[in-house]
This record gives sequence, C-alpha cells and structure tokens, in this order.
Amino acid sequence: MTLRPLFCALVIGLTAGLASPSAGAQEAADACTDFHGFANAGWLMANPLPAGADTISALGQLETRARQEQIDLLNSAMQAPQGPIQQLLGDFWASGLNEAGVEADGAQPLAPLLDRIVAIKRSKSIAPAIAALHQVGIPVAFHFGADIDLADLSRHIGYFSQGGVGLPDPAYYLRTDEPTQAVMGQYRAYIEKILALTGVKDKELAKQAQLVIDLETRLAKASRPLAELRDPRSNYGAVDTAGLAAQYPNLELDKFLEAQGVSMPTVSIASPTRLAEVDRLVGELKPEQWRAYLRWRVGDSMAPYLAKAWRDAHFDFHGRVIAGASAPPAREQQVLDAINQAAGPMLGHEYAARFLKPETRAEAMRITGQVRSALADSLARDTRISEQARAEASAKLAKMKIELGVPARDLDFTIQPMGRGSFGGNMLIASTWRHREEMRRIGENNADRRWDVLPQQPALTYDLAQNRLIVTAAALQAPLLDPLAQTATRYGSFGALVGHEISHGFDSRGHHIAADSEIRDWWTPQDASTWETLGYRVVGQYGGFDVPMLNGTKVNGVATRDENIADIAGVQLAWEAFNKAAPEADKKSKEAFFEGWAGLWPQHMSAAAAAQLAAHGVHAPGKWRTNGPLMNMAAFGTTYGCKANAPMQLKADERVVLRPEPVVEKRKK
Repeated sequence: MTLRPLFCALVIGLTAGLASPSAGAQEAADACTDFHGFANAGWLMANPLPAGADTISALGQLETRARQEQIDLLNSAMQAPQGPIQQLLGDFWASGLNEAGVEADGAQPLAPLLDRIVAIKRSKSIAPAIAALHQVGIPVAFHFGADIDLADLSRHIGYFSQGGVGLPDPAYYLRTDEPTQAVMGQYRAYIEKILALTGVKDKELAKQAQLVIDLETRLAKASRPLAELRDPRSNYGAVDTAGLAAQYPNLELDKFLEAQGVSMPTVSIASPTRLAEVDRLVGELKPEQWRAYLRWRVGDSMAPYLAKAWRDAHFDFHGRVIAGASAPPAREQQVLDAINQAAGPMLGHEYAARFLKPETRAEAMRITGQVRSALADSLARDTRISEQARAEASAKLAKMKIELGVPARDLDFTIQPMGRGSFGGNMLIASTWRHREEMRRIGENNADRRWDVLPQQPALTYDLAQNRLIVTAAALQAPLLDPLAQTATRYGSFGALVGHEISHGFDSRGHHIAADSEIRDWWTPQDASTWETLGYRVVGQYGGFDVPMLNGTKVNGVATRDENIADIAGVQLAWEAFNKAAPEADKKSKEAFFEGWAGLWPQHMSAAAAAQLAAHGVHAPGKWRTNGPLMNMAAFGTTYGCKANAPMQLKADERVVLRPEPVVEKRKK
C-alpha cells in the first residue's frame, strides 16, 4: 500500500524563535563570525536536544505543528463533520481510535480476501486473485503503478516493476552470511506468526512458511539489485499492451489492466525477464504454494491496521529488526499515518480548506512571481552561458507552472461509505479508492494530476518532469509567511526557498528537459564546462566546513554540491527580488531578510545523527545552509559591517556568485 514517488520533495521548516537584532558592536562581530549561531541564539537555547532524541530542528517543529493540525481537523470531523468528506474522515479516525473495537474486529476485515484465496484450486484462478489484490492496494507478485511516460512527459502510463515480497531488498534472500541468515530466521518466525493469525493450523505453519520463502526467493532471484533501480531511465521500457496477453498468458495481463481500469495502449516493463518468471511460476507452481504466499501477503500488508497481536508481530519484525526502532508510535500517530497513506488526498483537501487563508496564498504567489522575475532578469544578462542556453532557459522559465496549496486538478472523492465499525475494513475501502484514483492518472495529458507530496505535509518541490513549482498548504503558514513578521523576513525565508527550488530547472538535472518538455540536453559543451567549474568551487568551499558534533569531519562537498548551489542561488535571487520590491529598505529590514533565511535551519543533532548526515546526506548541516550562501554575498557583509577578514565575509575572488548583479545606473546630478 505504498506509493513510490519519481521525484522527491524538499521539506522545509522555520522557527518563530529568532534572535532580535540590535546594534551592539559585539553582536555585529558575532554576526560576522557565525551568523547561524547569532541569528538563532534564542532558538538554540530554548530547544535543547531532548533526552534520547537524535535531532531537533525548526523543520521538525513545523512538521510537528502540521501533524497536530491534522489531528485537530480529524477530531473536529469526528465530532461535527462539515460535509461528506469530513464525514468519511471522521468515521475513519473514530474507527482507528476505538482500540476495543479493533480488538473485537480481529481478522474479520480480511475474511473476504482470505475466502477468495482459499478458493484457489487451480492455476487459472491465480491471475484474477492477483488482479483483485492490486485493486485493494495490496501489490502481490509485482508492483504496478502510474508514473510519467519518459517518452512523453505530458502523460502517465502504467509501470510494471519488481515488488511483491516482504523484505525491502532482494539481496536478503540470496546472501548466505551469518547476519543475513539471522534476519531470515526472524523473518521465517514472523511469517509463521502472521499465517497463524490468518487461521493456518499449527502443524501446517512450518510447511506454509517454507512455501512462502521459496516463492519469494524465486522472485528475488529474478529481480535486479536496488542500486540498478535508482536511475528512472533504468525502470522504463515502453511496450504495447496488445501483445501482453500472448507474452504472459498465465498472468492474463490484458484482464489485469482491465481490472485496474487502465486502457492506455502503452505500459512500461523495464524487466520483462522478471515478469516472465512470475508468469512461469503462476503456471508451474502448485496452487497450494500460491495460496500460502497470497495469504501471507494479505496478512503482512494489513497487520498494522488490525488487532494488537497483528500489530505487535508486524512491529517486532519490520520495526525492530528491519528499521531498528525501539518502540512503535503512539496509537494516535499510527491511525494518522494510516489515514495519510490510504486517504491522504482527502485529508489534504480538508486541511487546505481549513488552514490555508486566501490572503496567505496571495502573498505567497506575489513573492513567488517576483523571485521568478528575478531569475528571468538574471538569465537575460548572464553572459557566462551561451546565447542558445540562455534563450532555452528563458523560454522554459516563462512556461514554468506554479501550484500553491493544493493540486490544480482535484480528485473524485466518491467512495463507499465507511462507518465507525471496522478500522481494517475502512483501510481497505480507502486503499481501494486511492488505488482507483492512482489508476485514473494513467492517460493522455494527465501528468499534472500528480503531486508527490500531500497538501498537509510541509514541502516545497520543483517537479522536474512538469516544469512546475509545488508548494503545499502546510508550508504556507506562520512563521514561513507570518503576517506579523516583516515583509523582508518572508523574502529571506519563503522567497529564498522558492529561488532554491526553481533554480533546479536550470541546473545539472534541469538542463536535460527543455522548454517544450522534451527530454534533451540544451546545454552546449561550454555551458557544461562553466557549470562544472562553478561546481568545483562550491565543492571546495563547502568541503572545508566542519560538521558540527564531529571533530575533524568535513562536509561532503561532492554529495551536497547541487543542493548547496541551489541554496546560494535561492538566497541571491530572493535578495534581488526583495531589493527590487523595496529599493529604499533600511538596515533593519535588510537584517530581517538574512535572519529569515537563518531561521529556516536551526537544529541540534546527536553525534550519531551528525555522522549519518555526513555519510549519506545531500544537504549540508543547518549551520552551513545558513552561513554558506551568506558568506558569498557582499551585501551581507555590508549590512552587518563585517571586516574584510571576518569568517562571514569572503574575499571577492573567493565568492561564488551564481547570478550577476543588476546594473544600477547612476543618477545624473
């Protein structure tokens, strides 16, 4: 029941606890030494790292607030629903919070699914059962989902891809080392627990679990390593649907697509050998083995939404063994997670209606438009890039779409009534609806129907395929666009993040998609060389920064390069937009701009979390997300009166200037 996004979202946060500026010489010196510590002094003191926690940040606090807003909305919908969508959500929420009712419900929500599986007596019944489980959001044997057609970015097609096993990596089934074998032993025990809960007799558990592991191992052997799946192009293989029934006769893929409501003449099958293996297994393995496997997949997928025995078994393996968690989330959080997974767009629709004010959206659109105009002006005067690339970039920017708050195209919220009697049953109803709406995205001119984030999740993201900036409703709230904050602060926070995101349309990834939405490289060799030279400078600069909490460890300049460049670009574009909007801004307003940027990134981390970020993160630590871009701006040093040799004031020839400053004509006397 998971949805795999093709393009990731950048989630952002901001704290209200900014240090108030004042005009002392000592404070100015502090600002010029470490602006992150200076501007965020109040937050850093008021928010120590809680005992046992790995990290605390302004970003995390915004996520916590958005989560509480969702809970408040669901409580209101449970008590006094306003409209049919809130009625559904309120019933869903109430059924999940009623733990006594969940216990009494037992495994009843699974009964119709298990009855169908038990009825499988011959191979011909396997393919229809696979199709039916996909319809309710339980992918078995393989994964099938909607995604961008890489040959035509205006549409979605259906993607057949590997999946349908209980472990996150096919390598688990194939390695023979002792740690892996230990995990496999625990996995076998977990399978037996779930099969027992579905009604398998004790004397049959060992045999049935072995049938499951054998089938999943066969699927794993036909799967590609996860490293090969990271490039979206490696997951794409367009084929005509007309020949699928003959090519995969046991899976009856023509009937499978019909059951999912898909009628497009093209689908993607990146690994036909894997799908052929599934087809062969359907024809050759005994129905008894498929019954065991399908029963197991239903139980494992639904375990988090059933009685405590199911939830405990699921957490003990997936939570403790695989994820390394020490305790499951609180019941309220579990239910909220389930609703977001199965009915997230419904909750997002109501969240935006309640929490996003029209005037806030209008302010966000105003600043976004100004930052985009700043980028347009910058591109027009940037002589470092070729005339060809400049023309293409300008055309692409002019076509860039902006969606703030909620998707421009809404979903069909027609759904079977839920009621408050069965949380597991409601989960299946909602998952069936979510799957139906996902399948409806498959079709011509449908690519813009997808958001890879939900409106209730604080996020800004640039949708590379659609040349579209997406800003969720949860991101458009105080203090990011606090109506009580100075206008300059909003440019420094929200405006800079907008600049960060839209700059991705023209960077090392963005130059592969042209203004006409075709996948082609519109950079000249000289443009690529210019970018690489710039990248080397940024890598060298950030690679000299120390990682907080880790003595002697430096920021990985290579891994963080593109995000660091986007940070620098975002602040410089927002600064230009702010100065054009407020050309007579005073010193205090300019300080508020820089404090707005700094206020996005305060954080405390444990040494373990810092080490994890240093090893695997694509973003620099918060200190350097604040300081790095500002060190490259002469305007920052001028505003705070920094001396030439101050840490926050790089020499002119050391600064990375992504956007040439506008030429200001001197007035004639």
